[in-house]
Formats: sequence, C-alpha cells, structure tokens
Amino acid sequence: MNVADLFHHPPLALLASAGDAERLPFQMLAVFGCAKLLAEAAQRLRMPGVVGGLAAGILIGPSMFGWVQYDGLLHAMAELGVMFLLFQVGLEVRATELVRVGKVALLAAVLGVALPFAAGWAIMTAAGHPQIESIFMGAAMVATSVGITAQVLASKGVLSHRTAQVILAAAVIDDVLGLLVLAVVSSMARAGGLDWAGLATSTLVSVVFIAAVVKYGSRTAGLVVPRLTRSLRVDEAEFAVAVTFLFVMALLAAYSGVAAIIGAFLAGMALAETASAHLHTLVRGAGELMVPFFLASIGLQLDVSVFQSGSTVLLGLVILAAAVASKWIGCGLGAAALGWKDASRVGAGMVPRGEVGMVVAQVGLKAGAITQPVYGVAVFMAVMTTILAPPVLSFLYRDVPASEAPQARLELG
Repeated sequence: MNVADLFHHPPLALLASAGDAERLPFQMLAVFGCAKLLAEAAQRLRMPGVVGGLAAGILIGPSMFGWVQYDGLLHAMAELGVMFLLFQVGLEVRATELVRVGKVALLAAVLGVALPFAAGWAIMTAAGHPQIESIFMGAAMVATSVGITAQVLASKGVLSHRTAQVILAAAVIDDVLGLLVLAVVSSMARAGGLDWAGLATSTLVSVVFIAAVVKYGSRTAGLVVPRLTRSLRVDEAEFAVAVTFLFVMALLAAYSGVAAIIGAFLAGMALAETASAHLHTLVRGAGELMVPFFLASIGLQLDVSVFQSGSTVLLGLVILAAAVASKWIGCGLGAAALGWKDASRVGAGMVPRGEVGMVVAQVGLKAGAITQPVYGVAVFMAVMTTILAPPVLSFLYRDVPASEAPQARLELG
C-alpha cells in the first residue's frame, strides 16, 4: 500500500489489504479520531460528549460503515479506558461521603436489581421463550454500567451532589448483586445445580474486600503513598505510584469476585484525600487518551443485522422500554427519601447497562442458553440504555450548579 491508495480506495478496501503494521494505526485513528470528532459535534449541539463517543462506535462498526471490528485489542483498550475513567471518578469521591448515603444506596441497588430482573423474565416468558433464556435476559437487565453516568456527572461538576454519591455507592452494591445473579444463572445454564458454598464464599469475600477498602483505604494510602513517592527518583513518581496502585486494586477486585473497574474506583477513592492537583491533571490526560476507546467499543458491539424479523424488533423495543422503566422506577423508589426530583436523578443515573449487560449476554450465548437473536436483543438493550441516559441526565441536572474546582473536574468529551 502506498500514499496514493489513501485517495483511491475506501477505508474498508484499505483495511482489507493492510498488513499488521498498517491495521493498528488505522484502528486507532478510526476509533479515537471519530470518537473525538463526534464528541465535539455532540457538545456543539449541547449534548454530553459521551453521546458522540457512543455514536462513533455505531458509525464505524458493523451496524453502518463496518470499518472496524471489535477485537481483542479494542477490548483491551476499552477495559483500560473504563478503568481510568472509574479511577478518575474515585479521585473526586471521599469514602466518608459514600458511607453517609449507604442506607439509601443499598435500598436503591436492591430494588434496582429486583425490578429489572423480574421485568426481563416476565417479558421473555410471556413471549414464549424457554425458561433459561428468560432468566438470562432478566440477568442482563440487572447490572448498571456506572462509567457512563460517572462521566456525565463529572463533566457537569456535580460529583459532590448527594444524588451522585448515592449513584456511585449504589453502583458498587449493584455490581456485587449483579455478579451474584450472573453466578446463579451461569450455574443453571451448566445444568449442574447451584454451588451454594462457593456462592456464599465469593459473596463474603467481595463484601469484605469492598468494606475494608472503604473503611481503611484512605487512611492506609495517606500513610504509605506520600512516603513512597518521596523516596522514588523516577519522573512523575506520584503518577507512577498511583497507576500501579490502580492496577493492584483492579487485580485484587477481580480475585475477590467483583469487577476490576470497581477496584479502580476504590483505588481512586483511597487516594482522593492525598492526591495533588498535578496527579489529577496527569490522570485526566491518560483518560483523554483511553476513555474514547471504551465509549466507542459499546457502539461497535451493536449489530443491527439480527433484527431481520418483526417479532425480534418488537421484542427489542419492549425489552428496551422495560429496561429503562424498571431501573428508573426501582432505583428511584429506593431513593424516595431524597424527594421526587433527586429520586428521579438517581433512577436515571442507574439506567445504563453498557458493557456489563453485554458480558451477561455473552456468557449466555457461549453456554448455549440463549439464541443469536436474543443475544442481539440483549446487546441492543445494553447499547441503547447507555446512549439514552446521558442526555436525560444532562437535562435532570440542568439546574444543579457545578461545585468542583476546575482542576479536579473530568472533562472527557
């Protein structure tokens, strides 16, 4: 391939003839460039920049132009992106603030799991689908992808608002509950019965890990990290220590049975009281590079070709409506003590399913528990709830003044 080819062949032809050395920069250019370009367009239209990033994945993915396929490399980039995003959010949140809203967050999380699961199961059962397929759809509707909500709240500078604290705390609890649901339905799919002892053990380990970090993380990091940073001679020692701590916590979270991104969030929260403004700037820079890959990856995984029959289209729309309503109502009822306006904000903030819903769907597909069309419906639900939430959140928080200092805000278009 030479430079002249760039002007005579469409991107698909270029990619098909490209070697490995050319494929990598093409993927990076297509995903990052398109995500940033559409984020700029979204913000000029007074919409959250995250909408542009999500739309970029749909535009260059199999649903439209098909320039980029979601592969192992993009999956790794997306995982890194959401880790840095949740780490940044954690840097803005103090553990004492999350503990203060614990009761409300717990109720919001529990109701926000129960109602979506029941809704998904009931709709699929009424449509005549097998029991195990109905259960997997309910499980796919359970978990919340807090990364999208966190970015919208951070970009508006409202992370210190009480509803943002409830959303973040509820999302952590929601993650534990969602993984428990996934463990149960996965056992059912394997037809080997439930391993109650293993389930109880993983639950206990997950809860102990999160509780220990929330209670002792900030105190321990405050004693260890500054001393370690001062003793190192490498450039940007504080950043090096912080990112190493991020990956350590992500790994420990994965071993304890919760998602790695929860570990990233807890790592940021543990460092929140000691992090310098310079560290915030460096982490924000890393996020500016990585987060667009996370946003675009969600759109890349949407393939509209599965919606070839009217019944599948109808099922997808019904599931989408139920996914939005059940999470919004369930989490909103749990936060009713805050008043109807704040309860509505909490409900809307818990709506996005994102990559979490798609993981559940992938588990069901690999286990043979769900068919390809039902998998497509689950992915459609996960992507669309993620796309719909940002403009709704932006509207609901329109009258909430920004409270963070400019250097501590996340501005990931």
